[in-house]
Amino acid sequence: MTGKADFAPEEWELVLEGPPLAGMMVATATRGGTFRESFAIARAYTDARSQHGESELLDEIVSTKPKVEHERFSSFDELKAHTFEQLGKATTTLEGKATTEEVDEYKRFVLTLAQKVAGAHKEHGTSVSPEEQAVLDELSAQLGVAAQS
Repeated sequence: MTGKADFAPEEWELVLEGPPLAGMMVATATRGGTFRESFAIARAYTDARSQHGESELLDEIVSTKPKVEHERFSSFDELKAHTFEQLGKATTTLEGKATTEEVDEYKRFVLTLAQKVAGAHKEHGTSVSPEEQAVLDELSAQLGVAAQS
């Protein structure tokens, strides 16, 4: 089992940063709903904590309050590029230290969190806007994890 102690502090911060960044990327894909979508990030952590014991790595990730650096990005594309870069680094870090199953669980958690954020606020009568779905599709492809309905 892999846990926080297996990582250098900067590696652990990188792993922790990935899920909330993915959530913020989806939240900013369209205007509106950021308040509800922020709660969806917290809710995803709460839901994951309820599955305590299934993965030491995820237990330690979700026991830490999600924090998103409120860096100012000049555009959504800049935020998206930063998010994908950070997730790539986090995944590479995990692949070097965690089991394949733990890496897959991390990726699924990131995508599930992003899906919850997308569904947190209805845009134009639909739970997930086309822009959010496009971001979810890109995220799914980058992580190599199929979206769950």
